Amino acid sequence: MGRFDRYLLSQLMLVFGFFALVLVGVYWINRAVILIDQFMGAGGSGILVLELTLLTLPTLVKLVLPIAAFLAVIQVCNRLYSESELVVVQATGFSGFRLARPVLVFGCIAGLLIGVLAHVLVPVSMSRLNDKEAALADAASSRLLVPGTFQHPVSGVTIYVREIDAEGVIRGLMISDRRDPEQAVTYTAEQALFLRDDTGPKLVMLDGMAQTLDIETERLAITRFSDFTFAVDGLVGAPSERRLDPRQVSTPRLLAASERLQQQTRRDTAWLRREAHMRFAESTLTPALCVMGFSALLLGTFSRFGLWRQIVLAVLLVVVVKVFDNAAADIAKRAPAAWPVIYAPSLLAGAIAVLLLWLGGGRLHALSLALKRRRRAA
Repeated sequence: MGRFDRYLLSQLMLVFGFFALVLVGVYWINRAVILIDQFMGAGGSGILVLELTLLTLPTLVKLVLPIAAFLAVIQVCNRLYSESELVVVQATGFSGFRLARPVLVFGCIAGLLIGVLAHVLVPVSMSRLNDKEAALADAASSRLLVPGTFQHPVSGVTIYVREIDAEGVIRGLMISDRRDPEQAVTYTAEQALFLRDDTGPKLVMLDGMAQTLDIETERLAITRFSDFTFAVDGLVGAPSERRLDPRQVSTPRLLAASERLQQQTRRDTAWLRREAHMRFAESTLTPALCVMGFSALLLGTFSRFGLWRQIVLAVLLVVVVKVFDNAAADIAKRAPAAWPVIYAPSLLAGAIAVLLLWLGGGRLHALSLALKRRRRAA
């Protein structure tokens, strides 16, 4: 790598770090405000909110890095043009393809960072975040059990606890369930335990009875039990069964798409493999967008007013590619077996970049001069 390549790459990395830090900070603060309002208002601690925001950070960084990389290319190229550095380098004989080499290296570095996030850090953070949310659901359920007070978690349900000892054993429990308009059920138990399994939080009542009152006939039925389980998940709005989020599954497992994973995620083989290829496509699209934006700016010549026309063109091209990217993702979502279409936006951006670099080698200027001569001759 030549001296100019190292110089341009260092400038790109410096500006890229600045934009990434600013954008991640903005997104992270916005997310932290939402979590503070959601959890600290419900009695959560500041350490809990900090841990949750840290777990969401890899996803935010993966979302921000492509934007920061494109902005870095635009800003550095515009500054080098305004300071005539690129003009001097082009005058020495550097072609557009030669100038785009450090930009391509920079795009590959950004794509590699996105790949590490998509394949490693985001699945790990999403898995930890899912476990933390399950623990918070337990905490939300356990807040229903306040000794010495009548709690009304939902309409028609009343819970009373006499006391909770140091080992977490509930002594003296009463639950009145009047959600069914045809009958009212009252559960009482000498002792109870608050437990959680794969289907959600539950109260296991010991040595108690259930009194069922038929509203229409006013007949009372009493059933004594040694142990009885009462589901609490419906009282706090938690789902009765959690589906494994594919975002927290590693890429090799998605590509393998075992039967157990299909059952846990409730997705078929084609859908899981499409999700894995989506992660690869995120890494390949960023280098293509960087080179495409740089090649669009090479179409301009030196001007004291800057390259605002070329910048607008670069932004419009990125918008077109992203629209095509969303359309390709929708096609792959409707037909997971058509996952190769996910890589089409990267190929489109690369083809546009090659075309613009070819036109930027003086051919566009020569073409415009030829058209002017024809008009004058006519």
